[in-house]
Amino acid sequence: MEAVVKKHAKAMVRKIRISPTKVRQVLALIRGKRAEEAMTILRFSPQKAARVVYKVLQSAIANAEHNYGMDTDKLRVLAACADQGPSMKRFRPASMGRAHPYVHRTSHVTVTVTEG
Repeated sequence: MEAVVKKHAKAMVRKIRISPTKVRQVLALIRGKRAEEAMTILRFSPQKAARVVYKVLQSAIANAEHNYGMDTDKLRVLAACADQGPSMKRFRPASMGRAHPYVHRTSHVTVTVTEG
């Protein structure tokens, strides 16, 4: 008996200036959905992260079509994850000559699509 190996196409964007927790909220909306349905959900989501994830999903669909010859109508979002990228450490002036530290978080977003 032969094992059926499905092809996966993925796209990744790195060092996006949105925290991973905010991106994960958007990714939860599209995980497991058809690619076309996921695009529609992202198009009408008000979050800033939705625009970034929309572009990554578009790229993953284009990779699937161009590199593997997959049918774009049959594509599904197999996996979508946001990992923490490098954090930028900054200081904000405070009263009495002090400074308070804060962190700008970044994230790496990966979307994987498969046929069927």
